[in-house]
Amino acid sequence: VQLQASGGGLVQAGGSLRLSCAVSGSRFGLDVMAWYRQAPEKERELVAEITSASITNYADSVKGRFAIFRDIAKNTIYLQMNSLRPEDTAVYYCAAGPGGPTYWGQGTQVTVSS
Repeated sequence: VQLQASGGGLVQAGGSLRLSCAVSGSRFGLDVMAWYRQAPEKERELVAEITSASITNYADSVKGRFAIFRDIAKNTIYLQMNSLRPEDTAVYYCAAGPGGPTYWGQGTQVTVSS
């Protein structure tokens, strides 16, 4: 299983970005797919996750601003990020697994300028 994340970049506060994570290889057991982020000198944290039943869960800090969704036909998950804030600046990682993250993609940098 390989996860390939893309879509990061530099954006002004209030702007939007969409991250993508393409999944290749067997999808067996990938019941939960998620986005995490890690800011400098901070621990990695869960941003959003989606189950195979399309149940979603979000960190309180991004509720109402971010949306996780997937395109099953393309084996891709997305993170739509709106109303971005400087505190959203971090490296974003996609992850997948039967429950907690087992497989990780490489990170993609998101930088929000004030």
